[in-house]
Amino acid sequence: MRSWALLWLLGLWWGSRPSEGKPPPEPPAHGERVRHGTPLSSVPHDDAHGFQYDHEAFLGAEEARTFDQLSPEESRARLGRIVDRIDAAGDGDGVVSSAELQAWIRHTQQRHVRESVDRAWGDYDTDGDGRVAWGEFRNATYGYYPGEEFGDVADAASYRKLLARDERRFRVADEDGDMVATREEFTAFLHPEDFPRMRDIIIAETLEDLDKNGDGFVQVDEYIADMYSPEPGAQEPEPEWVRTERTQFRDFRDLDGDGHLNAQEVGHWVLPPDYDQPYVEANHLLHESDSNKDGQLSKQEVLDNWSMFVGSQATNYGEDLTRKHDEL
Repeated sequence: MRSWALLWLLGLWWGSRPSEGKPPPEPPAHGERVRHGTPLSSVPHDDAHGFQYDHEAFLGAEEARTFDQLSPEESRARLGRIVDRIDAAGDGDGVVSSAELQAWIRHTQQRHVRESVDRAWGDYDTDGDGRVAWGEFRNATYGYYPGEEFGDVADAASYRKLLARDERRFRVADEDGDMVATREEFTAFLHPEDFPRMRDIIIAETLEDLDKNGDGFVQVDEYIADMYSPEPGAQEPEPEWVRTERTQFRDFRDLDGDGHLNAQEVGHWVLPPDYDQPYVEANHLLHESDSNKDGQLSKQEVLDNWSMFVGSQATNYGEDLTRKHDEL
């Protein structure tokens, strides 16, 4: 996930000429402050009503849809190849351990992140050297302003602030400090919530967005103002949901009860300590499929539980397949 300002810039103004004024960015919706890990599936995990969650967790949502178009025979064959790949990426001992299964699910979980970076890469790596220098990103996003003066842009101060903010994040993502990002470093810049080392910069950016009085904390009114702004002069009482948020702030956000949020409390709010989804799902699949209870899965055990791992609806299979899936 990009910084909210940069998302807004790219979403509305990508391709605009630098000489065309860009309006100031809008703050994000309140709910967008919270950054969970990438979900394994968009559907509830309820095996009593089907295995769609498990399919998407194991394959990824796009590949799960593709498998729904395969015949059961082809689906099983491709599952077998996946099992071989999972084992080969681990110790290659002929069985799949919980750790190997977790690694595969994490790989699947992050596929959409990698693909989004791949799609954007050419826009930023303008010299084609396989890396993105800060200057390349700056020029592609903000234009070629001498000294970043933004003299012909409305609210130039906001854009200087945005530029400085993105440069700071780029520096944190750039582990070797050369201001030239590898693909992994650039992924950390674009999707900081997926990288533990980017935690502090996410917290700092959130504090800067909300801390209007500059005291280094988020007061309850600053917290509320991020999601609710009554019309000037309005006399009506706050909506019930706003009063509920004030209670949430007091009872759940302000952990030490001192009346405001410090950096640690902001981090606990916007980067909640989620449970380890790949760990939970890997052990669920292992528990349900490990017929001899040896704590690992043979290829046959996985194939015997084909319906849980990849199951196919086998409707119109083959008709919609337009690309190879050997990368599985």
